[in-house]
Amino acid sequence: MVNKPKILVTRKLPEAVECRLEQNYQPILNHDDRLYSAEELIGLSEGAVAILPCHTELLTAKIIGDLPESVRIIANFSVGVDHCDLEAAKSRGIVVTNTPDVLSDATAEIAMLLMLGAARRASEGERLVRSKEWKDWSPDFMVGIQVSGKRLGIIGMGRVGQVMARNARDGFGMEIHYHNRSQLPTDLEAGSIYYDSVEELLPHCQFLSLHCPATPESIGLLNAERIAILPEDAIVVNTARGALIEDEALATALISGKIAAAGLDVYNNEPAGIFPGYRDLTNIFLLPHIGSATRETRDAMGFRALANLDAFFAGSEPVDRVA
Repeated sequence: MVNKPKILVTRKLPEAVECRLEQNYQPILNHDDRLYSAEELIGLSEGAVAILPCHTELLTAKIIGDLPESVRIIANFSVGVDHCDLEAAKSRGIVVTNTPDVLSDATAEIAMLLMLGAARRASEGERLVRSKEWKDWSPDFMVGIQVSGKRLGIIGMGRVGQVMARNARDGFGMEIHYHNRSQLPTDLEAGSIYYDSVEELLPHCQFLSLHCPATPESIGLLNAERIAILPEDAIVVNTARGALIEDEALATALISGKIAAAGLDVYNNEPAGIFPGYRDLTNIFLLPHIGSATRETRDAMGFRALANLDAFFAGSEPVDRVA
């Protein structure tokens, strides 16, 4: 390109991705990998034709409305776009893309890790070893809940949910039950059992894994009323969005024993505003939003965002356009 398009990159990206950016574009890179304020983001966008943000940037209607006229595309380094006001982007004529498909395996791996870690009390066990409090073994020591052969409920049978179902079914012989906006074709169901509503699904869930996006309809999906429907000693896993869970309700259920354990990789108001009660509980396995954090996946996410930019600047429709 003779005149390389100027692109604001809001966070530090994998080295291979930044190298490709510098070959084909004129990137404004964030070498310190710090979170920009709204004012900084708007100011740094001056003269930029594109913004390549992550889910950490909250692109509200006001911020999008205040972006320079030069900005024509927002190519997200994420699958979820709940951080970006799509209607505001549409009203400005700004194209918005995401990066689906490439992180399904990695996120499903973390969901499986959380399920196993919560069921087998991994956080408690590791702390015992590190603190030198592990003194003995007995038949009653660190007894958890077996995963193999149990019933797994999945809410949101999209790309990640389907990989999670396959791994649980093929690897651990779990019976898969699910709720989705619509029933999957028989070949994709692969023997999974569909329910029209969350309420119909929950009584069957010895394990429950959340894989749906955060929408106005799904925010607070797992609340006290729905937790009450789950079987006693159920285990809850969330790798989707923190907003799907009402934190006070989950913490109360974990304290009472209604929920045996939970595994979380995502949170409301993360990272600083995570529900403080979670840190005091021993029966919860906590990870710092690392569902897509493999070298292979982060590279693939970056190249997917670049493919959308390449298509846009070539005058084609980006394959992952969401607005």
